[in-house]
Amino acid sequence: MARFTLPRDIYHGAGSLEELKNLKGKKAILIVGGNSMKKFGFLDKAISYLKEANLEVQTIEGIEPDPGVDTVMDGAKKMLEFEPDIIVSMGGGSAIDAAKAMWIFYEYPDFTFKEAVIPFNLPTLRQKAIFVAIPSTSGTATEVTAFSVITDYKEKIKYPMADFNITPDIAIVDPNIAKTMPQKLVAHTGMDALTHATEAYVAALHSNFSDPLAIKSLQMIKDTLIDSYNGDEKAKELMHEAQCLAGMAFTNALLGITHSMAHKVGAVFGIPHGCANAIFLPYVISYNRKACEDRYADIAKSLKLEGETSKELVDSYIDFIDGLNDKLNIPHSMKEYGIDEKEFEEHLDFIAHNAVLDACTGSNPRKIDDATMRELFICTFTGKKVDF
Repeated sequence: MARFTLPRDIYHGAGSLEELKNLKGKKAILIVGGNSMKKFGFLDKAISYLKEANLEVQTIEGIEPDPGVDTVMDGAKKMLEFEPDIIVSMGGGSAIDAAKAMWIFYEYPDFTFKEAVIPFNLPTLRQKAIFVAIPSTSGTATEVTAFSVITDYKEKIKYPMADFNITPDIAIVDPNIAKTMPQKLVAHTGMDALTHATEAYVAALHSNFSDPLAIKSLQMIKDTLIDSYNGDEKAKELMHEAQCLAGMAFTNALLGITHSMAHKVGAVFGIPHGCANAIFLPYVISYNRKACEDRYADIAKSLKLEGETSKELVDSYIDFIDGLNDKLNIPHSMKEYGIDEKEFEEHLDFIAHNAVLDACTGSNPRKIDDATMRELFICTFTGKKVDF
């Protein structure tokens, strides 16, 4: 038996933020990231809508990129003091991921972080509050997923929490909010979305329910990402929907080692998540193709790329991704990104071992061990072709 889980309601389209007016409850806590939501007026607008719903409102602002355990626990403490019955998070993946984790420890204060990072190990949520997610970026899709990524800075490890319990109850996918993204963020989040859809299509739990979402997302990304990067308003709206479709696919089909690797280098070297995915994805496809070349070929055919044989089609897809990275000013290797070779070598065994242990590795289509992961990381650093 398989399972397919999404938010109960997804409101989408320009102006859909206004749906906050219709929430039913007594108290809402609103969690946001940096200054952009305040700068562009969306924070005030959200507070106003919540108050129109006769809700008492409190905010938690300033969630950092790659939120840490301390941030989560501090937020949960504030929730315990305020006792909201609605948790609303608006911002990028970091703000929403942090709010999801806060939600866990608000409802279960004695639960530990080590327990929470065990995949599908959470107790039943919604005993105290429902969760509303409003993304401001077009990539992470955390507004529709069963995932949250939290960094343990003491261990220098990013942990992906995975449990259907943390799938939001309501997602509000308003493209007006995402149009505020700077160009570099458009590039990184767009490639994150492409990686989500690609990995979902080949992942262990892909199905007839997730496949169409992944393919449609990839088709939309192909048609709109570069135009979105170059400032086209309509393309930005479509990218905001495309990333959400990718999220619906991967939250059910799961992901693979591109994400496992990106999680670990993000914590150690600080490479932005979407950028790391963009760098690693061509190498991972070259590694995985021995296990699922036909699936990657399906993607290439759906995108109308050149090639007669499966090998030619997969080569075309790798070339397509490399071409996108060129157009988006994303480097092709960790060395090109600027990671110091000596520092890379010092951390290589650590990141390789922890990438193998990452929750996303289990759903990768081809098995991998520490030694092989080490070799794969070396390829991503040097730019060497993957031939194993």
